[in-house]
Amino acid sequence: MSQSSKLPVWFWILAALALVWNLLGVFAYIQQMTISDEALAALPAAERALYDAYPAWAAAAFAVAVFGGAAGCALLLLRNKLAIPVFGASLAGIAVQMVHSLFIANSVAVYGPGAAIMPVMIVVISAALLWWSMQLKAKGWIG
Repeated sequence: MSQSSKLPVWFWILAALALVWNLLGVFAYIQQMTISDEALAALPAAERALYDAYPAWAAAAFAVAVFGGAAGCALLLLRNKLAIPVFGASLAGIAVQMVHSLFIANSVAVYGPGAAIMPVMIVVISAALLWWSMQLKAKGWIG
């Protein structure tokens, strides 16, 4: 049995966990884009101002980031090498979104220094998924 025909169980577990992680991002995107007027009104003024000033290009980057990450994971599970460019697009979307969030909107001023922890985790996990998919392609595990 060749290495590329039967993958180890940990591959499937890790790819499935990555898909769940990215689906949580999709859920966060949907939640943010469909927030009700009542829920928005209940937010503190500073948070409401972030929502009101959220540009369409940042929302588009957010969509590319989360839907790209989920699609990349699905492609991994299908053992398709297209996961690599899709993860690359997702990482680019994350970068654009984080530039807006951390430097343009300065969300850390609203949410506090802890607000930088999640973006760092997201970038690290996304970069790791891109790197991992390239390693999988090099091993012939996806193709």
